[in-house]
Amino acid sequence: MIKKTKTKTFDTDTATVVKKVCFGEFGDPAGYEMTMYQTPEGDYFLYTNGGEESPYKTEAITSYAKAKAQAWIENN
Repeated sequence: MIKKTKTKTFDTDTATVVKKVCFGEFGDPAGYEMTMYQTPEGDYFLYTNGGEESPYKTEAITSYAKAKAQAWIENN
């Protein structure tokens, strides 16, 4: 998945997975996944996707500052 902002491009194919967390099984309507990525430039972003009954019903990419990304990694 690719998301572009005015100044940055976040691409799950070119970034490195830092940590992945999954809840539920594949096909579970309440299941979802959250994956923290780091771009080659050192930026962080969180990819989320899930079932119809999950908090992440659609695919999304959210930019994270380094400190917020580190906190997310430690707490998940």
